[in-house]
Amino acid sequence: MAHAKVAPQSLTDDEAEILRSTRPEDQDRRHEIFSSRLAGSPHQNVLDLFLTGERVSCTQPCLGRRDGERSPYTWLSYREVLQQARCVSHFLTGQLHLRRGAFVAIWSKNRTEWVTLELGCFMTGLVPVPLYDTLGDEACDYVLKQTGAAVMLCEGRAQAAGLTRLKSGAQIQHLIQLDFAEVANSEVAEGPKVWSWSDVLSTGESWKSGWHRLESSRSSRGQGRPGCSLLHQRNYRPTKGVQITHGNLVAEVLGMHEFLVAHGGQHAPVPHHDDVYLSYLPLAHIFERIMQLFCFMQGMRIGFFRGDIAGLTADMRELQPTVFCTVPRLLNRIYDLAHANVAGSCLKSLIFNLALRKKTEEVDRGVIRNNSMWDSLVFSKVREPTGGRIRLVIVGSAPLAESVMRFARAAFGCPVMEGYGQSEATGGSTCTPPTCVSTGHVGVPLFQNAVMLQDVPEMDYFSRDGRGEVCVRGPNVTSGYFAQPDKTAEAIDSAGWLHTGDIGEWLPGGLLRIIDRKKHLFKLAQGEYLAPEKIEQVYATCPTIQQVYVDGDSLESCALAVVVPSAEAAQAWAHRHREDSAGSPEVAMTAACGSEEFKQAVMQEMLAAGKAAGLKSFEQAKDIVLHPEAFSIENGLLTPTFKARRPELRKRFGDEFKQMYQKMKTGG
Repeated sequence: MAHAKVAPQSLTDDEAEILRSTRPEDQDRRHEIFSSRLAGSPHQNVLDLFLTGERVSCTQPCLGRRDGERSPYTWLSYREVLQQARCVSHFLTGQLHLRRGAFVAIWSKNRTEWVTLELGCFMTGLVPVPLYDTLGDEACDYVLKQTGAAVMLCEGRAQAAGLTRLKSGAQIQHLIQLDFAEVANSEVAEGPKVWSWSDVLSTGESWKSGWHRLESSRSSRGQGRPGCSLLHQRNYRPTKGVQITHGNLVAEVLGMHEFLVAHGGQHAPVPHHDDVYLSYLPLAHIFERIMQLFCFMQGMRIGFFRGDIAGLTADMRELQPTVFCTVPRLLNRIYDLAHANVAGSCLKSLIFNLALRKKTEEVDRGVIRNNSMWDSLVFSKVREPTGGRIRLVIVGSAPLAESVMRFARAAFGCPVMEGYGQSEATGGSTCTPPTCVSTGHVGVPLFQNAVMLQDVPEMDYFSRDGRGEVCVRGPNVTSGYFAQPDKTAEAIDSAGWLHTGDIGEWLPGGLLRIIDRKKHLFKLAQGEYLAPEKIEQVYATCPTIQQVYVDGDSLESCALAVVVPSAEAAQAWAHRHREDSAGSPEVAMTAACGSEEFKQAVMQEMLAAGKAAGLKSFEQAKDIVLHPEAFSIENGLLTPTFKARRPELRKRFGDEFKQMYQKMKTGG
């Protein structure tokens, strides 16, 4: 079976050498070569990417799901997905009379129908508007009003009931209900017309007579057509809708592919039709969307998790993915569990640490493998919960600690790539090459965009010193925010540079390190600026800390922090001090968080970590509050990609911060 053809023209030896180069002076030439190849690519829109994979893996599995923990995955082939997408397309335009540019809302967890509906939208120029499954009523209401969407796809009772609570719910005329049996007639009797998924497919069977019209409509759309998709960012209020075009998505996917081809090798082959991908990150997030389009182009299998993060391990064991995209939080959890599993035995701990040291030494020499003696003894057990077949890991969305990166490369025995980007750049802007073994950076610019650093004088960062705000320009950069020209002008300047708000530093070899954050700065009373995320990254390396949130007040002279202790640290404290609470993790956590002695121990560890990392005195938190409940998506304190929702955290812990400041003033 042939591999997917990505670009029609071959590279000269000189061009191939330039693309493999990471030298900063070659960045413009790399971007120029890629732009030329992009213009000549057979892929001019998103459907071209899918159809390439369909030609490679026509009758082979494409999208898979499982209904229970003991159930196997069942699959739709590439041909079946294409046929269903055609049915959806005809249903939306023929039955519902939607016209090019109309918005279609999607409010659902990752599943096969989500993807099929999106492909159907692309066939006739409709614009899918994904809503995070955990999006609150206020933000969801804002998005629906802003877009005027009259059609929505949603899952079950929760979304149907949620729609009735929204002021904008009345504008929804048609509701495509996936778990149709869950919705009682009374819930939708006075609302929109409800269609089951089988209704959509059966009504759309007439695509056979109308497909020529859909195909010609698809082929007439070039890369520059606006409104391919609208991605709303949950961590802003009001939410901002990033306009993503076919050209943005194609540039991002092809740039990623060419990057892997240029930097791959014997130990880092480009994923192909035999590979399997697990989809668990929200499809409403650009990271997951790009990865799925990449998988489609290669003809790969995509299996969906069942929607509950608690069952992710069981899904991975069954699916046995070979390509895994994730966020730092999950790798941190694997890292913590691996260490916790050997903590109670001196012998196990000795063997584990020796194995980690030996494998890390191999990785540092560029030897990446999963069949060593140390893999047999130790790391095969670490990999077993993930299915044991992963050969490529891509991590993004937030910074990954260097210790966790080194562990992941040793434990998985495969390339672990770290990307950096944002929705406005259609995903990644930089990435570590698959053969890279160094840590502490986010790699080199991807081919589809140029990256520059701009002076930020108020923070004492200047490009002449190789430091400044990270700015990105290229065909992957959005045209702006939907119906928000003022916000667009703030983010994208007249020369087309997207200003990310992140502070970067160039390292030798053209590597970029993110060292600070501009947008979340706050000023202390004495005039010093603090970047809380930088401080949080330092404190997060402490073994006693599971999560940490740093904030302050411009009327006060110091920063404060909220700390969620690690379960292991709380349990260990309980064993030493409170025998009656040692048996229950919840009771142990509550008891530890109420202990002044435990709090002081955590603070001392934080201060030591801050000093070792070079934090200035005014950057160190002067007091903390211990909180027993982890920040999560469910309690509204994390985004679906596990980033801190700072406005919500500030609101949630505002009273505690006021009390700590008052206590310091009174000396209490």
